[in-house]
Amino acid sequence: MSLRRFDDRGWCRERDGSMDTHSLQHVTAAIDHAILHPTATDEDVERGCLAARDLGIAAVLVKPCCVPLAAGLLEGSTVAVGTTVGFPHGGSAIPTKVREAERAMDSGAVELDMVCNIGKALGRQWNDVTEDIAAVLESVHSRDMTLKVIFENCYLNEQSKEQLCRICADLGVDFAKTSTGFGTAGATREDVKLMRRLLPSAVKIKAAGGIRTLDDFFGFRESGADRIGTSSTFEIVREWRSRFGEG
Repeated sequence: MSLRRFDDRGWCRERDGSMDTHSLQHVTAAIDHAILHPTATDEDVERGCLAARDLGIAAVLVKPCCVPLAAGLLEGSTVAVGTTVGFPHGGSAIPTKVREAERAMDSGAVELDMVCNIGKALGRQWNDVTEDIAAVLESVHSRDMTLKVIFENCYLNEQSKEQLCRICADLGVDFAKTSTGFGTAGATREDVKLMRRLLPSAVKIKAAGGIRTLDDFFGFRESGADRIGTSSTFEIVREWRSRFGEG
């Protein structure tokens, strides 16, 4: 009988160190299911939340207006309710972002995906970028909730990505996230590897944007992503079941 162990990123591995791809639980437990498209309705949120609950998805990410609905549907489950702050461009004023985060938490969100101020980052106005993230982080951590800071890497050069990693490390955010999924491109494995190399282990990485297949999922996890954000969750699960069985 093979012996299994869990590594520090939640992968189940065989005794010889090979990846155990035959554990659907450890696929679904690393996914943030996104229901963020502008056309997503309450019915879409209800279907997504109930399916995510059955599968043991890590979190469901919904639009701020849908947080109360998602919180009610997921009450008593292991699935976290997440929402966005300053989405998708990051250009809201700092007090607006703070208030948006507070309102979301009041409504039942426990994970907040905040877009950094992309324009300020492009302008290398790092003090402003730091102030923006720090203000939201203070509000979120005061309630023991989770903050994920979205870089939107498709717009940034390597130096800017590195500086954002340093800021997130210094502030102690919970996650650094590659993309909104609404920029000109989504996550790349090279960006995830860069972020993992620069960030301390206490800052986790979420890859999002364009991750649609099971092989995408495995590739980004192997590159260093702790969470995978995708709207293709159920397609990935169906692909896993087709390849490996029911689970």
